[in-house]
Amino acid sequence: MTETTHTAPAKVPRATAPPPGTAHRSSPPRGSALRRVTPWLFLAVPLALLVTFTYVPVGNMIYYSFTDWDGVSPDRNFTGLDNYEQIFTRPELFRVFFVSFYYLAASAVQIVIALYFATVLSFNLRFRNLFKGILFFPYLINGVAIGFVFLYFFQDGGTLDSVLSWFGADSDHAWLGDPVSANTSLAGVSVWRFTGLNFVLFLGAIQSIPAELYEAAQLDGATRWQQFRHIIAPSIRPVVSLSVILAISGSLAVFEIPYIMTGGATGTTTFVIQTVKLAFQFNKTGLASAAAVVLLLIILLITWIQRRLVPDEKVDLV
Repeated sequence: MTETTHTAPAKVPRATAPPPGTAHRSSPPRGSALRRVTPWLFLAVPLALLVTFTYVPVGNMIYYSFTDWDGVSPDRNFTGLDNYEQIFTRPELFRVFFVSFYYLAASAVQIVIALYFATVLSFNLRFRNLFKGILFFPYLINGVAIGFVFLYFFQDGGTLDSVLSWFGADSDHAWLGDPVSANTSLAGVSVWRFTGLNFVLFLGAIQSIPAELYEAAQLDGATRWQQFRHIIAPSIRPVVSLSVILAISGSLAVFEIPYIMTGGATGTTTFVIQTVKLAFQFNKTGLASAAAVVLLLIILLITWIQRRLVPDEKVDLV
């Protein structure tokens, strides 16, 4: 008989549990650091462009506003608040603020017109798409081209005088010859041009209102005016607030149309036209920078006041 030998199985070492109180540590994934850096890599170029072309020029403008720099000479003498004092004490510099009231009144007119047509064309009407295009088309035209077109429109013996002569009206009036008629004419051009922008803003806000609200209002016998008062007006309040801010800032920053049509003559100089002339015609870059800073502060102040008086409120009509 053969003798068989039995070998004991090899012992497998048991995994020993970590001692109590010892936390299990795991190495961080390799890509975790890259994932944290990736968003900043995408933001690097836009932030660099924003800082280079926005914040650095604004900082330089604020610095120049406290100097007498002429824009050419390397010498920049610090003058303190002298430039700001001149803006508010010299009548020829402060007078441009009153010209902005013409454009502010024109902005109120264009908001009312745009709101009316946006409300009317939001309902089912024939040829409403055609009217939408007609209202928005002037905003697509270049401002310089509009200035030249209306320059011939308002000149002596031009288009407006020819049309008035058909109806037997006196056509000897110089529309751009005195401050009142010139500023009124220029403000009327801005109404024609920018009504389309407000119209599109209001129309988009009105069309975002759920159709069920109109159906329920019609079942209850609500008129068009009641639908506007109780449905449309509360829904588009934030857009109206935005349009008011744009109107106020735009009335202070008017430039291209009066610059092309009158060049700032006959009392039509706006704040921006005056700033450009101070910097590039009279070589007073420090004073022009102070005027630009004042304009920026006025717009920020008006925006802040408007936001405090009419805060954004979430409108829930459903």
